[in-house]
Amino acid sequence: MIPENAEDDLVAVSDVVDVRPVSTAEVDAAAAARESLVAFKFGGSSLLGAERMLHAAGLVRPAAQRMQVVVVVSAMKGITDRLLGIAQALGERKNQRALSEAEAVLRTHLDVLHDLSLDADEEDRVARDLNSLGRDLLHEVSVRRPSVAVPAAAELFDRLASYGERFSARLFAAALEHSGVAAVPVSSSEFVLTCDTFRDAKPHLEQTRQRGREVLLPLLADAIVPVVTGFIGATPDGRITTLGRNSSDFSGAIIAHVVDADELVIWTDVDGIYTANPNESAQAQLLHDLSYEDAYALALSGAKVLHPHVLPLAEETDMTVWVRNTFRPHARGTRIGPVGAQHCCAPASKVPA
Repeated sequence: MIPENAEDDLVAVSDVVDVRPVSTAEVDAAAAARESLVAFKFGGSSLLGAERMLHAAGLVRPAAQRMQVVVVVSAMKGITDRLLGIAQALGERKNQRALSEAEAVLRTHLDVLHDLSLDADEEDRVARDLNSLGRDLLHEVSVRRPSVAVPAAAELFDRLASYGERFSARLFAAALEHSGVAAVPVSSSEFVLTCDTFRDAKPHLEQTRQRGREVLLPLLADAIVPVVTGFIGATPDGRITTLGRNSSDFSGAIIAHVVDADELVIWTDVDGIYTANPNESAQAQLLHDLSYEDAYALALSGAKVLHPHVLPLAEETDMTVWVRNTFRPHARGTRIGPVGAQHCCAPASKVPA
C-alpha cells in the first residue's frame, strides 16, 4: 500500500532525471500502478475525531494521485454503541433519554466538522448535510411507537445503527476534500442488497456487484474517491439492514470485490495480525505474510483483527489483503494473498521477495 513514503515505489521521471536514466520496466511499473485500484478500509479508532480523520486522509492522498481508490469507513469509535443504546432506551420507553442522546450524537459530529477547519462555505455545506441526517435520526427517535415485536425491534436497531457510518462518510469525504482529494460520500445501502435478517443480514453478492459497479465505477473513472459506508445494506424493498457487529472489514471486502480491487488495505490500530493477542501475551509475534488458508484459520479461531468472511471473497480474485496500522503507516503490516504476487501498495523497501 502507499503510506507517506510511497514515492520510493513510483518515482516520477522528473525526480530522477539528473541522477540516472529511468528504465522501461520502471516506467511500465508506474503506469501499471496508475491503472491499479485499491480499496482502503478505515476502522472506527482511525476516524475518532478531526485530527485522526485528517491523518487518514493523508494516507489516501498519495494513493489517489497514482491510482484509483475507493474508501470504506466505519462509524467513529464508540458511536455505534451509543446508537444501540438509543435503540435500547426506546425499547424501555425511556424516550427523553433517547432523544437527548440522539441530539448529543449529532453534536459530536458537528464538533468534529468544526475541528476539521474547512473553508466557511464548505463547512456550511457539510453542516447542512449533517443536520439533515441528524433530523432524520431525531425523527426516528421522536416517533411514538406502541410496543413492538422482536423482528420490528431488530429493524429499528439497524436503522438507528446505520447513522454512525452515514455521519462518518460525510465527515471523511470532507476531510479528503480539505486534503485536496476529490471525494463524495456514498451510502452502501444504495447497492449492497441483503436478506431481511436484521442485525445479521447476508449480502446477495452478485446483485450487489452489479448494482455497486453502476454506482462506483463512474466516480472512479472521473478520479473521484467514493467514501462508502461500511456495515450497512438494504433489503430489496429498501429497508436498512446491517451485516452484524464488527462486520466493517467484511464490508470493505465486499466493496473491493464489487470494483475488482487489486488490493484491500485494512487500516486499524495494530501493526498487523499476531500469533496471539499482543496485549495479553508477551510471546505474541507479528505475522508478516499469510496465505488465505492460514489467515482464514486464524480468523475462525478468534483472531479479532480480521473478519472470517473477508478471505473467501479475496481469494476468488487473488486480491491481496493488507492489515496495517493507521498510526504507524511506515510499518509493513501483514500481507495476506497468493505467494509471489506483485503488489501496487507495499512500501518498496519492504516488499517480500
